[in-house]
Amino acid sequence: MAQNGSHHRLSAAGLIVALGIIYGDIGTSPLYVFSAIAGRRVITEDLILGGLSCVFWTLTLITTIKYVTVTLRADNHGEGGIFSLYTLVRRRSRWLIIPGVIGGCALLADGMITPPISVSSAVEGLEALMPNIPTVKIVVVILTGLFIFQQFGTSIVGRWFGPIMFVWFTMIAAFGLMHLIKNPAVLKALNPYYAYHLLAEYPHGFWILGAVFLCTTGAEALYTDLGHCGLRNIQVSWIFVKISLLLNYFGQAAFMLTLNGQTLDASGKTAAGLTPFYSLMPAWFLPAGIFIATIAAIIASQAIISGAFTLIAEAIRLNLWPKVRIKYPSNLKGQIYVPSANRILWIGCIAVILWFQRASNMEAAYGLAITFDMMMTTTLLAVFLASRSKTMVTPLTAFFGFLAIEVSFLIANLEKFSHGGWVTLVIGILLFLTMWSWYSARKIRNRLVEFVQLSDYFDILHELSHDTSVPKYATNLVYLTSANNPGEIEWKVIYSLFYKQPKRADVYWLVHVDVTDEPYTMAYKIDVLVPNDVIRIDFKLGFRVEPRINQFFRKAVSALVEEGVVDITSRYASLHQKNILGDFRFIIFDRVLSHDNQLNIYERLVTTVYRVLKSVCPTEEKAFGLDTSIVEIERVPLIVSKPREFQLERLT
Repeated sequence: MAQNGSHHRLSAAGLIVALGIIYGDIGTSPLYVFSAIAGRRVITEDLILGGLSCVFWTLTLITTIKYVTVTLRADNHGEGGIFSLYTLVRRRSRWLIIPGVIGGCALLADGMITPPISVSSAVEGLEALMPNIPTVKIVVVILTGLFIFQQFGTSIVGRWFGPIMFVWFTMIAAFGLMHLIKNPAVLKALNPYYAYHLLAEYPHGFWILGAVFLCTTGAEALYTDLGHCGLRNIQVSWIFVKISLLLNYFGQAAFMLTLNGQTLDASGKTAAGLTPFYSLMPAWFLPAGIFIATIAAIIASQAIISGAFTLIAEAIRLNLWPKVRIKYPSNLKGQIYVPSANRILWIGCIAVILWFQRASNMEAAYGLAITFDMMMTTTLLAVFLASRSKTMVTPLTAFFGFLAIEVSFLIANLEKFSHGGWVTLVIGILLFLTMWSWYSARKIRNRLVEFVQLSDYFDILHELSHDTSVPKYATNLVYLTSANNPGEIEWKVIYSLFYKQPKRADVYWLVHVDVTDEPYTMAYKIDVLVPNDVIRIDFKLGFRVEPRINQFFRKAVSALVEEGVVDITSRYASLHQKNILGDFRFIIFDRVLSHDNQLNIYERLVTTVYRVLKSVCPTEEKAFGLDTSIVEIERVPLIVSKPREFQLERLT
């Protein structure tokens, strides 16, 4: 697969694409953060300056330091996300799979509420102009269109959305600056004392952290989308994004102080019928501002959607998710599209908007699941830093520092559980059960995979190949093998060749696919085990390479033919003299759990879930990109535990 690193080098084009893909979620947080902070509370200087101070330091400590400065450097050959981070540290300990799975599921679950809240927050601004406008229907149509658009790839999305997001950030910075100039006293919120005063002394002030957390919920998606844009483009563009966000937050705070003693209504709006964000705009600009905000909110969904595709693709490589279809809309590195994930996210988002109806209702539920993801990332990040640090000071400081902040956010967000936060947690738990069942069931099924020495069967393979008393099964017979050692083979292959139905072929091929930690490796190795009789091909493919084994195998065989290593011409006399190529037939095993297995309750549960998932997923031949017309599926019984001993009485 061709690669193009233009987006991964620092460039104007890369910066624009980063704006369109990476910052939609965190970039539209000003739409609802201050509405959530104020809630139904009486607006006071302590509340506004304390909330503003918390927002500033959250963006600084979590987004800027943890993610943009530290975590983005924990890349796996340019790819980011919690599963890439897990890949870097998984050899350190087996238990690290747990934070990896929890974090990935939490991000996917919260991703189903990010698009609805962003788009709803923007569209509901139209109510100031048209009070009876059906906002829910509009949001459903917009989100449906966005998910349809995904099939064209994030490269096209970035080129279209990048310039729009540049306009968005410029606009929010300009209006924020206008109000900041009117009341520059809000700059004293840079002093962390105001944050401390709010959390420690303001009545129930600690629980306001749940609203403050909304300003940084897009940080994890920022890391997950690293492979789409590259480190330098993200870090440099963040400077512009953060300045724009802070100017708007400070401008909103300056405006909010003019409402001293008032409260917002249940929808987070002022007496004038506008949210704090839209209150920054002059009346003549409001229609245009709402339009731009709506477009930006649509784009906000892109970061989490792109991140979801990345997560699913990496989960498949780690055997945490069924092998679903992955498309590559362009040759640009990092550009992927997962149709099944797109459908799942669309269904989840539509269900969320129909359930909650209003953005203000979603604010009460938003952010709870993502705190788990951030905590799991912190755990894996500490292990990563420890593996590369000469002392434990740096990783321990990072771990306890970030974890203390994130645990505080988690505790504050727990208040959202009964207000709808349970929805994302339930989704996260269902995703976790799916991943864990698939992972555990595969381990159970691989428990008794028996390997034998292939060299013990070279003679009989040679004799079978030339035994004309056995009907020829295929000219070229190909088995996919999981044996990493070229000198070994699964017993089920030997059973298939000699015991089930003797399969005579002119040439026996063994194909092994090794998925590497590097994203875009494409290489193969040849082992001629028995000249012109038994040949093994090992493919080394990166985890982002589509496994088109049918095409790769043909290319490797063509190279062997050109080198004179093998002759694939049909050995039927009438066909051989005409130089007609022989046929190829692939054998794939469908391992079926035997009734003789004695599994405990846990093992029965996960294998049942595995079987259900497998029944609705693409077949293995499709997953490997094989031509189904030349594939034979053999069902083999799989015994993973010894059956109970029993006595059978013989009657005379």
